[in-house]
Amino acid sequence: MIYNDAEQSFEITASTKRKITTGIQFSTQDIGTAKITFRLTKDGEPLPISNATHGKLFMRMADGSEFYVNTEVGDAFEGVLFYVLTDDQIRHSGTVMAELYVSYDNGQSLSVHKFSFEIDKALVDASIAPLAEYYIEDFEDLKADINKTTDEINQTLNEIKAKFNEFENIETKAGAQEKANAAEANAKAYTDLHTIKTDNPHKVTKAQVGLANVDNVKQAAKTDFDTHVADNIRHITADERTKWNGSQLVKITNDVGSFLVSIGDTDDFYTKITQSGRRFGTFYSTGKAANAPSTNSTRGFFHMTATDSNGLGTFGYVIAVDYQNNMFTNYLNTDSGWHGWRRVLTSSDLSPTWNNVTLINGATQDTSRPFKFSVSNNVLWLRGSFGTLPTTGTSVAKFTNKPTQLVDFVVPTIGSYGTARFSLTTDGDLRYDGMVANDSASVSRVSFNIGIPLW
Repeated sequence: MIYNDAEQSFEITASTKRKITTGIQFSTQDIGTAKITFRLTKDGEPLPISNATHGKLFMRMADGSEFYVNTEVGDAFEGVLFYVLTDDQIRHSGTVMAELYVSYDNGQSLSVHKFSFEIDKALVDASIAPLAEYYIEDFEDLKADINKTTDEINQTLNEIKAKFNEFENIETKAGAQEKANAAEANAKAYTDLHTIKTDNPHKVTKAQVGLANVDNVKQAAKTDFDTHVADNIRHITADERTKWNGSQLVKITNDVGSFLVSIGDTDDFYTKITQSGRRFGTFYSTGKAANAPSTNSTRGFFHMTATDSNGLGTFGYVIAVDYQNNMFTNYLNTDSGWHGWRRVLTSSDLSPTWNNVTLINGATQDTSRPFKFSVSNNVLWLRGSFGTLPTTGTSVAKFTNKPTQLVDFVVPTIGSYGTARFSLTTDGDLRYDGMVANDSASVSRVSFNIGIPLW
């Protein structure tokens, strides 16, 4: 046969496959003669074509028609395939987009190349407009399309059947009204019966209605509540509440009214006070604490009005009273520190009185010149005389006014010229420490007229 044969060579490779615009041009009058021959090579050698090899050609025509067809073997050893366009296919004029595939019976396939060619409309065919076609040459593809179409038809039939079933269930307006009236009557009868029941038919519990914590006890009458609300003895007034809310909240004593700060023997008085921070408070201190105001225990109050970054008091004062009723003051200034204790003078200090000394350990008072003491301006004054001296190192009297350190002194002896040595200890003991006289046996008494500083 005579063909208008267009030959095209393709190299099968994994490199980029660019669409080839060939110079192939057929005419719509190339009926049965439009032939495309493909020469396939792999790695520069002809691709062998066996019985297990199938060439397939896909063509998309200019009008959208698509054809997927099998090629024929021209030369199996030289890798030649060809395809002759059918009479229907050649009628679709315009640019044809095509792609050649090679598939094998084992399921493998190769995309050889994309290319395009032209079908020119002959003058004699100018008035012919072909219909769009879709041609599938493989039976399996055709079978799949038929199954798909069958499924769509079955679905449509099922939908139509369902619509007819709905039409059968449609009732008349009168029938619907009759059913509605009956339902309303039944509901009313049930509701009326339920309304008159008082036996809690649904077994509702207190918890279900939010009353689980309510006791089943009698509640007070409203008049009782009104009386309670109007009771201004049990309830405070607005003015009282304002007064209480505006009260000072810082404690100045502990919860039972005793001192707020306790200062023990091993504490430092100054440190304990400043550690209380900014406040007004009360304290108790033993006489042995460091920097205590007195060797006697003291009680008093303090007021710190400022603190440093560590919360320690920096400005304030302390007033302390010992158990001998001596009052002391001190002031703290963060710039100069504590100013030191000052004893407050009283009328007794300014106008002191003389008091008889109680002698102990065998010492005897002189009836004409009794041994007396007085305290003035923190000085213990002793005057008078006593006899019958005890053994050396024995206390002859005990004073509550105590010096801050041991004080030694001598007084004259009476009856023989000489002196007797005494000391006032920090415990308040007046101790006899010995005598030097011309004739000790002739000494009848000792005479005092001396002031002993207590600070």
